[in-house]
Amino acid sequence: MKNFLKLAIVITLLFAFGNMQAQVRFGPKAGFNLSKMTMKTMGLSVDPKFRPGFHVGVISDIPLVENLSLQPGLLFSTKGSNYDVDIFDFSMSPSFLEIPVNLAYSLGMDELNIILFAGPYAAYGIAGKAEVEGESEDISFGSGIEDDLKPLDFGLNFGVGLNISNFLISAQYGIGLANLGTDADEVEIEMKNSVIGISVAYLFGGE
Repeated sequence: MKNFLKLAIVITLLFAFGNMQAQVRFGPKAGFNLSKMTMKTMGLSVDPKFRPGFHVGVISDIPLVENLSLQPGLLFSTKGSNYDVDIFDFSMSPSFLEIPVNLAYSLGMDELNIILFAGPYAAYGIAGKAEVEGESEDISFGSGIEDDLKPLDFGLNFGVGLNISNFLISAQYGIGLANLGTDADEVEIEMKNSVIGISVAYLFGGE
């Protein structure tokens, strides 16, 4: 957790430094999530249902060369899934502090651009609820058999956006590569996130 917080601090400082540069843009970002968390064990899997959520935070757009920029961010993002099993329903809704770092390529004119972007993300679970048949409890993050989920998530984002003046409207798909499942009594459980996100950001600065 300490190393992750150090990385978050570094990203924030980079934002603050970048905001002083005329060509760098920086601002708030918020949007809607539709997430799924796969669940597999002993060769069996549960079909996850989409769970609505949200994300909110800040991003920066740092030009590298013509039409190519780096877009790091710091977001609070809710993920998880709903599960419908024959005998009962349950859901998990973990929340993560997430750092995406996307490489973006822009096509178009100065005031109107189509943006194609992709890149890795790292996230750390900080809160959340698990609900079974209407009763809920806090999600426990850790690697022990009594914990619900491992806290560290990472994966890849792919997306497309429309940059209109200072507004950036985007849609993306994030695929989790980390197994968040913990082993229970020597039974291995595999759980991975996937998220569809729709966002709006307002970027200050630029030439």
